Parts: sequence; structure tokens; C-alpha cells
Amino acid sequence: MNEVINGEFKTGSRQPWSRNYIRVVSWNIERGLRFAAIVDFLRSIEADLILLQEVDSNARRTGRRDVTRELARALGLYYVFGTEFLELSEGSERSPALHGLATLSPWPLSKGRIVRFQHQSCFWQPRWYVPRIGLFQRRLGGRIALVSEALIYRERLASYNLHLESRGKDVLRLQQLREALEDSERCTDSSLVVFGGDFNLKAGNGDAADMLHCAGCHDAVGLPEIPTAAPGAPFRRARSIDWIYRSSEIHSEGLVHNHIQASDHYPVSATFPVSGTMPKRTISR
Repeated sequence: MNEVINGEFKTGSRQPWSRNYIRVVSWNIERGLRFAAIVDFLRSIEADLILLQEVDSNARRTGRRDVTRELARALGLYYVFGTEFLELSEGSERSPALHGLATLSPWPLSKGRIVRFQHQSCFWQPRWYVPRIGLFQRRLGGRIALVSEALIYRERLASYNLHLESRGKDVLRLQQLREALEDSERCTDSSLVVFGGDFNLKAGNGDAADMLHCAGCHDAVGLPEIPTAAPGAPFRRARSIDWIYRSSEIHSEGLVHNHIQASDHYPVSATFPVSGTMPKRTISR
């Protein structure tokens, strides 16, 4: 489960476009259930880097679709996929169903790897008294960061695609975030390090924001009061839990695309200058 799956559907050797900015999109796509609408949005946004969470592969609920591969094919992109969970109610021993994170780009992706967090919830583990049906989501595995590098305008950008634990308290999510930040200290050759994903907590202030700032990271969206996850069950409020942080303090413009109704989360995007103007990353202690 720690093997990264990668591939490409790019044709030709020309760079995708020539412009003076980089655009990053992060989106929890709710397994890829509304596939056509997801493709439509991602095609329209013209992102240089796409970080997706809750991505199915061969799951019954999404029609046995390899969501990452089919998105990459439809959009003509490079891709990497990392498995979080083996979904016990969605596949079989001969035909397993996977659930994880995907990073896609029109630029070459390399050095894909998984950081499987040491701190995990035991909520998803199979138990003899819990039926293996979709409602209870029995799983093997655990939360991860999917790490990869993109070569954009000849500048190397490292990305940490995150889906922090949805169960338990913020202390667990903060432990997982700290593991990703500590791992990112290895990215000394990158002009920029991006952390994006479904944090399952509010990272615009409080302990998460302090931790990110101490690691030299800055909010690239800058809209902390706009909800990114739509209300779900009755009495559950809309929440701001999807974030993009970057390692350089440069001007960026962010959007929460809350007109997109293709998931129970809204896409978030950040646009900032081409990295040739960025300083090397520094980490505060």
C-alpha cells in the first residue's frame, strides 16, 4: 500500500502554456462520484498543480472507475496516486478497492512517495461486531501525505497533498500535520513547497496556523472565513477545512469556488508569481 502509482497522458513536448503565474488547486472530490462535473471544473481552471483527496480506484460506489487515471486521460495530465485505505466493503480479495490521494499536473511529476503518518485513528479498523457494508466504511491502512515534485517553468516545486484524519480531536490532526512539516525539511532543492488538502480543521488561526508559520509557511488562499465544506448531516455547519499553504511569503490570490456543486467540498485555488522570483525556503525555529 506504500507504492505510488504514476503515469501520464501528455502528448508532445511543448510546455502547456506561457504565463507569469502558477495556479494550484486543492479539492476533496468525495470519491469522484460526480465524475463529469469534476472533469468540467478541472478543465476550466487550467491549474499547474491539482491536489485531490478522497479518490477512489476500483470501488463499487464509483462504478469500478480508476478515478485518477481517468481524470488524467480526460485532461491530458501527468499523475501520481497514493493509497490511504483498502476499502473492505467496496471490493474483493481478487479485485481490491483503493481510496487515496491524487496529484495531477500538465507539467512533469517526479519523486512520488508516501508519508504514512505514525499517529492514526483506530476508528476505521475492521471489528468482528461491525458489518462490512459501505455504511460503516471498514478499512485497512491509514492517513498519508502524498509527496511529489513538479517541474514548472524550469523551477522545482514540491507538493504535500494532505488528508488529515476526520475522526478524533484536533490534537491528532496537528500531530499528522507536524509529521508532514518535519518531512518537508528534506525538500532543500525546491524553490517552493506547497501544502494543500483537506486538513479537517481550521488552519487560518490557532495551533495549526502557528505550526505552519513556524515552519515558514503562509496561507496562499487568504479567505479563512469562507466555508470550503458544505453542510452535511442535519445540524452540521459548513466548515473552513480545506487549505493551501506555501513556503514563500509572496503575494497570492485565492478563491473558494463555492459555485461548484460536484462534491461535499468546494475546490480552493491559489495563484502566485512564477517561482523564478521566489527566495529559497527558510524555516523559523
